[in-house]
Amino acid sequence: MPLMNDYLSVYADYRSRIDEMLLNSITRKLPATLYEPLNYALNSGGKRIRPMMVIFSCETAGGSFGSSANAAVALEMLHNFTLVHDDIMDNADTRRGEPTVYKKWDSNVAILAGDQLIGLAYVYLLKTEIPNISEMTRAFTEGIIEVCEGQSYDKEFEARKDVSISEYMLMISKKTAKMLETSAAVGALIGGADKDFIAVVKEFALNIGLAFQIQDDLLDIVADEADFGKKIGGDIVEGKKTYLLLKAYENTQGSAGHKLLEKIINNNGLKNAGTKEIEEVREVYEESGAVSCARQEIEKFTDQAMQCLEKLPDNTGRQRLKWLAEMLMNRKI
Repeated sequence: MPLMNDYLSVYADYRSRIDEMLLNSITRKLPATLYEPLNYALNSGGKRIRPMMVIFSCETAGGSFGSSANAAVALEMLHNFTLVHDDIMDNADTRRGEPTVYKKWDSNVAILAGDQLIGLAYVYLLKTEIPNISEMTRAFTEGIIEVCEGQSYDKEFEARKDVSISEYMLMISKKTAKMLETSAAVGALIGGADKDFIAVVKEFALNIGLAFQIQDDLLDIVADEADFGKKIGGDIVEGKKTYLLLKAYENTQGSAGHKLLEKIINNNGLKNAGTKEIEEVREVYEESGAVSCARQEIEKFTDQAMQCLEKLPDNTGRQRLKWLAEMLMNRKI
């Protein structure tokens, strides 16, 4: 079994190669009001999780970095489209510690930049040379449709007072997990996998995506702001129906903490909340057991993902998928 550093060095190598492809992906300069924001969005960092899911899934199926690199870039472009548009809808000032596209320019520029990213994503996806290109394109397109449905649920839930945890799970399965599931499916198809393999690797990625989003909800309230790259408690300010809010609300019936959470739900967030107010909510989350429940859910979905991996061929690609999953679940940001 290779050492952790071996996986890390492979990840770093693949990531730098994907970064280089992204850097060189935009060859046009004019109009500058379109291409400067595009370059900014694509080259503002990130873990490149979706490209890694494409490449490692492809390798597990018997393919290579070379055969999957263009599709990996396409998935990163698609992911960045969602970020650019989500930041407008969420009124987010920063992303990865830097001003968001809409904040640095304006909403109109950001909308166009996001739209262009979808077009560019297809340009790179269709550079992939495989016999079943129509099936790969179908999987990619389905990913776009479902991620938009997920974002629509997310925004709808902000205005609703009666969101259930099962509805929340449906929303994150589309908004977050579907992109990882699509990445895994695209990679497996490029590697020439059969239907059974594709079903298993998609289930693996779906479970990792669910764990990842609940972890993200958790980090929004417990992470270090300097590391996190965005303001802690942003979900509370915006009134996002996260796992933590819904679970704590369910667990605090009749208490003072329940009234505080009710205020968040009824007012669509605590718009002017400072550090003190965010800390009060965090204490309610802790004392209600919502934080420990979230950690249990993360562990449950991670375990289910690992069980899926056991059904795939025991090769270097599978080991890399396992390392990627563990890296995501151990993150602090």
